[in-house]
Amino acid sequence: MKRFYHKISSVFIAIVVVFSTVSFTANMHYCGAELIDTAFFKDAKTCGMETNIISDIPGCTITKKDCCSEKTIAIDGQDELKISLKKLSLDQQLFVEAFTYTYISLFKELEIQIIPFKEYSPPFLVTDIQVINDSFII
Repeated sequence: MKRFYHKISSVFIAIVVVFSTVSFTANMHYCGAELIDTAFFKDAKTCGMETNIISDIPGCTITKKDCCSEKTIAIDGQDELKISLKKLSLDQQLFVEAFTYTYISLFKELEIQIIPFKEYSPPFLVTDIQVINDSFII
């Protein structure tokens, strides 16, 4: 049971480390007030109603007001995970060393217990003393 909890806690810590270091980006495309598309890790698909330039006469340009908008949500992960022992003070290094030593010593196997009378059989019962004295526990 102890190994089961140890494995679960190890997996949980690994997941926390992975999600704290990964960056996420969500792109959303709105047409007016309506959400058209949402995409993670890439650009969202557009609705095809972007600003068009209409020019029938050369030299004359007319632009329409764009009703579309893009919204990007970016969550940056942690960049620095490497902790150097050079940054730790002497007291902190001693604490880490003592903690590691005591943690490792928790999982040492117990010594085999020696039973000196293991191979000897009990003496034979010649008479039952309770029956002879007629004393019974009720």
